[in-house]
Amino acid sequence: MSASVVSALQLAVTGVLVVWMLTGFTRLPGRWLRWKMFCRATFTVVTLTGTKDGRTEPVNVYRHLSPGSFLLGPPQLQAVINSLTSSGQYDRIDGSGRLLSAAGERRLEVTNSRVVL
Repeated sequence: MSASVVSALQLAVTGVLVVWMLTGFTRLPGRWLRWKMFCRATFTVVTLTGTKDGRTEPVNVYRHLSPGSFLLGPPQLQAVINSLTSSGQYDRIDGSGRLLSAAGERRLEVTNSRVVL
Protein backbone atom coordinates (compact mmCIF):
# COMPACT_ATOMS: atom_id res chain seq x y z
CA MET A 1 0.00 0.00 0.00
CA SER A 2 1.24 3.46 -0.76
CA ALA A 3 1.86 6.01 1.98
CA SER A 4 -0.99 8.24 0.79
CA VAL A 5 -3.53 5.39 1.06
CA VAL A 6 -2.35 4.56 4.61
CA SER A 7 -2.56 8.24 5.58
CA ALA A 8 -6.05 8.58 4.11
CA LEU A 9 -7.16 5.41 5.91
CA GLN A 10 -5.73 6.63 9.22
CA LEU A 11 -7.42 9.99 8.76
CA ALA A 12 -10.77 8.35 7.98
CA VAL A 13 -10.58 6.01 10.97
CA THR A 14 -9.58 8.88 13.25
CA GLY A 15 -12.49 10.97 11.97
CA VAL A 16 -14.98 8.15 12.54
CA LEU A 17 -13.68 7.60 16.08
CA VAL A 18 -13.87 11.30 16.92
CA VAL A 19 -17.45 11.57 15.64
CA TRP A 20 -18.43 8.41 17.53
CA MET A 21 -16.91 9.75 20.77
CA LEU A 22 -18.60 13.13 20.37
CA THR A 23 -22.03 11.55 19.95
CA GLY A 24 -21.64 10.21 23.49
CA PHE A 25 -22.01 13.79 24.71
CA THR A 26 -25.20 14.61 22.81
CA ARG A 27 -28.43 15.21 24.65
CA LEU A 28 -31.10 12.65 25.27
CA PRO A 29 -34.52 13.68 26.57
CA GLY A 30 -34.10 14.61 30.23
CA ARG A 31 -30.34 14.02 30.27
CA TRP A 32 -27.39 16.35 29.84
CA LEU A 33 -24.98 13.63 28.80
CA ARG A 34 -25.59 10.10 27.67
CA TRP A 35 -22.09 8.76 28.22
CA LYS A 36 -22.48 5.77 30.54
CA MET A 37 -20.15 7.19 33.15
CA PHE A 38 -22.46 10.18 33.55
CA CYS A 39 -25.89 8.61 33.16
CA ARG A 40 -25.45 5.48 35.29
CA ALA A 41 -23.03 6.58 38.00
CA THR A 42 -24.26 7.36 41.48
CA PHE A 43 -22.22 9.59 43.73
CA THR A 44 -22.69 10.47 47.36
CA VAL A 45 -21.26 13.59 48.92
CA VAL A 46 -21.56 13.23 52.69
CA THR A 47 -20.25 14.71 55.88
CA LEU A 48 -20.10 12.06 58.59
CA THR A 49 -19.23 12.04 62.27
CA GLY A 50 -18.41 8.92 64.23
CA THR A 51 -19.11 8.54 67.92
CA LYS A 52 -17.01 6.33 70.20
CA ASP A 53 -17.39 6.43 73.99
CA GLY A 54 -19.22 9.77 73.83
CA ARG A 55 -16.53 11.50 71.73
CA THR A 56 -17.20 12.48 68.11
CA GLU A 57 -14.81 12.91 65.22
CA PRO A 58 -15.13 13.35 61.45
CA VAL A 59 -15.22 10.18 59.36
CA ASN A 60 -13.65 10.05 55.88
CA VAL A 61 -15.31 7.11 54.13
CA TYR A 62 -13.02 7.39 51.10
CA ARG A 63 -10.09 6.40 53.30
CA HIS A 64 -11.74 2.99 53.66
CA LEU A 65 -12.31 2.34 49.93
CA SER A 66 -9.93 0.45 47.69
CA PRO A 67 -7.31 2.60 45.93
CA GLY A 68 -8.68 4.37 42.86
CA SER A 69 -12.32 4.07 43.97
CA PHE A 70 -14.34 7.25 43.95
CA LEU A 71 -17.90 6.18 43.11
CA LEU A 72 -19.75 5.66 46.32
CA GLY A 73 -23.42 4.78 46.08
CA PRO A 74 -25.72 4.17 49.04
CA PRO A 75 -25.04 0.37 49.23
CA GLN A 76 -21.28 0.96 49.26
CA LEU A 77 -21.64 3.74 51.83
CA GLN A 78 -23.72 1.44 54.04
CA ALA A 79 -21.09 -1.32 53.68
CA VAL A 80 -18.31 1.02 54.83
CA ILE A 81 -20.43 2.23 57.76
CA ASN A 82 -21.24 -1.37 58.73
CA SER A 83 -17.56 -2.25 58.61
CA LEU A 84 -16.58 0.71 60.80
CA THR A 85 -19.23 -0.01 63.42
CA SER A 86 -18.86 -3.80 63.48
CA SER A 87 -15.07 -3.48 63.91
CA GLY A 88 -15.66 -1.39 67.03
CA GLN A 89 -13.98 1.69 65.62
CA TYR A 90 -17.21 3.67 66.19
CA ASP A 91 -20.33 3.04 68.23
CA ARG A 92 -22.45 4.94 65.73
CA ILE A 93 -22.07 7.13 62.65
CA ASP A 94 -24.32 10.04 61.72
CA GLY A 95 -24.30 12.66 59.00
CA SER A 96 -25.96 14.16 55.98
CA GLY A 97 -25.26 14.83 52.35
CA ARG A 98 -26.47 14.52 48.77
CA LEU A 99 -27.02 11.63 46.39
CA LEU A 100 -26.23 12.56 42.79
CA SER A 101 -27.38 10.36 39.91
CA ALA A 102 -28.95 10.52 36.48
CA ALA A 103 -32.33 10.87 38.20
CA GLY A 104 -31.18 14.11 39.81
CA GLU A 105 -30.09 15.16 43.27
CA ARG A 106 -31.63 13.85 46.49
CA ARG A 107 -30.98 14.45 50.15
CA LEU A 108 -29.23 11.63 52.02
CA GLU A 109 -29.12 11.14 55.79
CA VAL A 110 -27.08 8.77 57.91
CA THR A 111 -28.88 8.23 61.19
CA ASN A 112 -27.68 5.79 63.84
CA SER A 113 -25.35 4.12 61.30
CA ARG A 114 -28.10 3.62 58.68
CA VAL A 115 -28.25 5.30 55.27
CA VAL A 116 -31.69 6.87 54.75
CA LEU A 117 -32.76 8.34 51.40
